[in-house]
Amino acid sequence: MTVSVPALIEQMLQPGFYPHAVTEPIQLIQTHISYVLLTGDYAYKVKKPMNFGFLDFSTLEKRQHFCQEELRLNQRGAAELYLEVLPITLTDNQYHLGGTGEAVEYVLKMQQFPQETLFSALFEQGKLNEADLENLGQVVAEYHAKTETSDRIRTFGEVAQVREAFDENYQQSEKYIGGPQTQTQFDETKQYTDNFFRDRTELFKSRIANNFIRECHGDLHLRNIALWQDKILLFDCIEFNEPFRFVDVMFDIAYAVMNLEAEQRQDLSNAYLNTYVEQTGDWEGLQVLPIYLNRQAYVRAKVTSFLLDDPSVPADVKAEATKTAAQYYKLAWNYTKPKQGKLILMSGLSGSGKSTTAKLLSRELGAILIRSDAVRKHLAGIPLLERGGDDLYTPEMTEKTYARLLSLGIILANQGYTVILDAKYDKQKLRQEAIAQANKHELPLQIIQCTAPIEVLEQRLRDRTGDIADATVDLLRSQLNLAEPFTEEEKPYLKILDTTQPQQAQLKEVIRQ
Repeated sequence: MTVSVPALIEQMLQPGFYPHAVTEPIQLIQTHISYVLLTGDYAYKVKKPMNFGFLDFSTLEKRQHFCQEELRLNQRGAAELYLEVLPITLTDNQYHLGGTGEAVEYVLKMQQFPQETLFSALFEQGKLNEADLENLGQVVAEYHAKTETSDRIRTFGEVAQVREAFDENYQQSEKYIGGPQTQTQFDETKQYTDNFFRDRTELFKSRIANNFIRECHGDLHLRNIALWQDKILLFDCIEFNEPFRFVDVMFDIAYAVMNLEAEQRQDLSNAYLNTYVEQTGDWEGLQVLPIYLNRQAYVRAKVTSFLLDDPSVPADVKAEATKTAAQYYKLAWNYTKPKQGKLILMSGLSGSGKSTTAKLLSRELGAILIRSDAVRKHLAGIPLLERGGDDLYTPEMTEKTYARLLSLGIILANQGYTVILDAKYDKQKLRQEAIAQANKHELPLQIIQCTAPIEVLEQRLRDRTGDIADATVDLLRSQLNLAEPFTEEEKPYLKILDTTQPQQAQLKEVIRQ
């Protein structure tokens, strides 16, 4: 039996169609692939019988399948919103929701929630802050930890598979050269991605080998994230196309990072990114992030450009679309530009304000912040907030921790990142190894030592809660006795900060250097 979707939608706009009270008038939102009806407490989504190649809802069986997939996949990140798939039946020209008999259509029932709870809306209202983005980093890390992977899913991380979407983007956007896109940007962006795929095959292989190709969200931008009833929800993931969601976790992360950077909010994107990689320990993933940032910006540019081909779009809307597309093509191009990497070592006793200073500095500089406490716990395989036993603080474990810290710092600084290594760095040997490595790789290096009177350090450690650092007041005196002074060779790199004084002015000096 076939169904006339518009007739169904007309009935769905009537309050009597539903077995519950509705808020009138029922609102209809149309996208190119679905009808969404807002009834007050619940939203109902009907898929249009479309086939775009990358998406095929052309038969009833397919629409039923993808309704079930949408329910299954979105319950991972927003179980509160995705309730059930219901059949729609037809008797005497009347459609019935959840009736018995042969289904003529399927509908996804969802919990309706206020649009002002979307991260995009909160951002526009100036209500999105660093703490929200840190919480998001944690939520996405937990989400990715539960996502599936398999031999089949991992094949989608192979270079040939990954680059297919890039090549398609270039083919589809070539006609916009001379409009929102420039020939130089097009050529240089394409050259960058071609070179990346050619030169970094080992990196892609390591992402596959380490299980970072997973059944991800696939569309994790700020409009698909909500803060509702004090909980962050990740919704509207890609259900209709496997290659769009069988991706590197960094593909997922890149979307919101790019969103925020496009809006000149490096501080917020930095809070999100640093929290995510600290939670997952996937600092190596930052090597592949630039190509996904480039792709997310380029797709946004391309999709906006498509409006220019539509004769029904008014001239003023096209002018705005041209401007927006141009900004995103330029952003995609900017992500391909080489950057000068740099290493910053934090130094100081527990409670000296190293981590607070390092975080402030990372937001200002867009730097990757790597804390020794996180590295140590990832090496030991224990949760970040779990208190470590004595075996976590043996000389061997400390040596391993600093070796990994420096190794990550060098890898990422060589990729053009500014990297802040947040550790005590209280031993000359550790500092000198970092200086030697930075010199060998021709990387600029700074050492920032944070200081405060001992009674201030003690009070800060007594007040500390909910942090991954395990240090307690009783360790302070021995730290003080064991700390080795800076040598003449180290002093040219050194900047001393008194963390009892206002930090902004002192940090400006560090940034200026």
